[in-house]
Amino acid sequence: MERQDSFEKYAIVQIGTHQYQAIEGKTVAVEKIDGEAGASLEFKEVLLRKNKDVVEVGTPFVKGVVKATIVKQMRGPKIIIFRFKRRKKSRVKKGHRQSLTVIRFESI
Repeated sequence: MERQDSFEKYAIVQIGTHQYQAIEGKTVAVEKIDGEAGASLEFKEVLLRKNKDVVEVGTPFVKGVVKATIVKQMRGPKIIIFRFKRRKKSRVKKGHRQSLTVIRFESI
């Protein structure tokens, strides 16, 4: 049985240390990128690009860029870090919230 992709046009983009599937109009929360809401971005680290039946795989990158727009800057959910040592009266409770940037892919 042959696998059918529901997306005819997409790209795999490396942003920071993570890889994301870029589809036109898709919104993704990524690691913090400096910039105001509404600013445009270009990502040159395109690992793969698919356009209907044509698939380009980079070695390591494909020529071209993926354009995106910053939707908003936000902070992720709070994560609690709790460490303790039994029978030693040692307890440490810390919290952390990661800064995120929400982007929308405009063109591939």
